[in-house]
Amino acid sequence: MKMFKCSLCNEYTFKEECLKCNIKTMNPNPPKFSPEDKYGEYRRKMLIKK
Repeated sequence: MKMFKCSLCNEYTFKEECLKCNIKTMNPNPPKFSPEDKYGEYRRKMLIKK
């Protein structure tokens, strides 16, 4: 059983669709860290821009 999070209302659920907003939920966990991450540099640049 996986837990999901609604990006609009920030509610947690076990369903793939939010019960309040009726939109697709996302995985609330960050990706696993790897020192050999090919795209980590790009993700960090996007976080800085926001």
